Amino acid sequence: MTMAAILPSAPAQPAAPAALVVPALQAEALGKTYGAITVLSDVTLDILPGEVHAIIGENGAGKSTLMKLLSGYVAPTEGQIALAGQQVAFADAVAAEAAGVVLVHQEILLAPDLTVAENLFLGRELTRGPMVDDRAMNRRTAEVLASIGAHCHPRDRVGGLPLAQRQLVQIARALLEPRRVVIFDEPTAVLANDEVAALLNVVRGLRSQGVAVLYISHRLDEVEALADRITVLRDGRKIGTWPAAGLSQRRMAELMVGRELDMLYPHKRPPATAEPLLQIEGLSVDHGAVEASLSVRPGEVLGIGGMIGSGRTELFEGLMGLRPSHAARIALAGKPVSDRTVRGWQAAGLVYLTEDRKGKGLLLDESLATNLTLQALDSLHPGPALDRRGELRALEQAVAEYDIRVRALDLNAGQLSGGNQQKLLLAKVMLTDPSVVIIDEPTRGIDIGNKSQIYDFIDRLVRAGKAVIVISSELPELVGLSDRVLVMRGGRITAELTGDEISEHSVVYAATSGEGQSAAPAEEGGGDPDDKHHHQHRPG
Repeated sequence: MTMAAILPSAPAQPAAPAALVVPALQAEALGKTYGAITVLSDVTLDILPGEVHAIIGENGAGKSTLMKLLSGYVAPTEGQIALAGQQVAFADAVAAEAAGVVLVHQEILLAPDLTVAENLFLGRELTRGPMVDDRAMNRRTAEVLASIGAHCHPRDRVGGLPLAQRQLVQIARALLEPRRVVIFDEPTAVLANDEVAALLNVVRGLRSQGVAVLYISHRLDEVEALADRITVLRDGRKIGTWPAAGLSQRRMAELMVGRELDMLYPHKRPPATAEPLLQIEGLSVDHGAVEASLSVRPGEVLGIGGMIGSGRTELFEGLMGLRPSHAARIALAGKPVSDRTVRGWQAAGLVYLTEDRKGKGLLLDESLATNLTLQALDSLHPGPALDRRGELRALEQAVAEYDIRVRALDLNAGQLSGGNQQKLLLAKVMLTDPSVVIIDEPTRGIDIGNKSQIYDFIDRLVRAGKAVIVISSELPELVGLSDRVLVMRGGRITAELTGDEISEHSVVYAATSGEGQSAAPAEEGGGDPDDKHHHQHRPG
């Protein structure tokens, strides 16, 4: 990640408002240590009734620790917490919820074998006499789901829902009862654009009802759209609090990382002209893609766009043998591929990074070394015994090469921040030295500093002659990284965009036209002129 010199001192912070308002929730000199390691130190802030107060910072800045302290999941090592002016010490999260403070987790904490309604009312079931009142719970669940724009049914089993719908169910559970303070930790990381818009309206509705909202997001456009005040954390300490109206997204990012950010996306490369490395003809996936054909060349980033539900992920899970599928022809480096399993593709030189790094990509309770080397066991352990020294050498090299920030090498993968988990997953698949790399949602839930590094890694891959396919819901990312973009709608590839055709406007139009949307095609020769303000590229 290219960065300029350290910034001068942060901008002056405004004086406190003249009108004294008792904060809904207040932290005074809050800190948390684990043994000799300090993860949060001397953080003081308040959240006012009817305010959206955003907390931003890089992964590892202490945001999640602060949220857990304020919501009773973790007890502070130092400092105090006050609720409506009265000092409190929550025994646990249940006590915090009973007092009106609820945390909407970034991780999905639901019972997969229960229905949506059963999850919402788990531990607080409605009854009619001695019996559980399923009808009343289903009716109330339907009301809450509709209010936040969720598209699932109260009787749906949670384990069968897409990731985005599971997140909305979790939000619905938190909002089932009236709250004084609602804390959102990366609530939109897995949501589609329409779901995000609905949730932001829910947050605005909470504010209008006098609820205090603490909002954490790596999506700075959301912060800019929602927040009244913004607090920046860095390395476990508070850098400052400012009115949101005075901070641009770029300035927020600079305060998060402590440096001026160079332009975010790598400079675009000349069009690739070599023969395609991967060719797919007529690939259909059950309940996913329909007769999809595509190719990608060495030295090229092929972007895959479309709304959630368009079949993007399903297409490539079908390619990898993770879903039932059939195709007219699939070739890698000009040779037909018959063994379309994850192991077969890996042996042929193609790897896939799943969008669900925690559920499918990493073993969170296993060591970093185990996770890193799992796909390369044959090469690292040629004999009958595991080569632990070889694993450690590979881990040390990966930590250095991919800038995986760890305080010790003997951690489990679940102890890493989201950005460092993604870098570990990237290092894991690259250990097999593939020629084609498919990355699904490369920077979901990752701060801007780590995003820049991931983009640099992708650029290094294509400049080394690899072919890279990027599936992304983030339009600036898709436009900023891709040499070509294929757009999917209803399981079919509906458009191919190249050169100046690649713009946010063009992707949205291709993804939604034919579905009753009113978007118009981009103007010839470059699309929406406003897009250029969002997609800056490094020079040469």
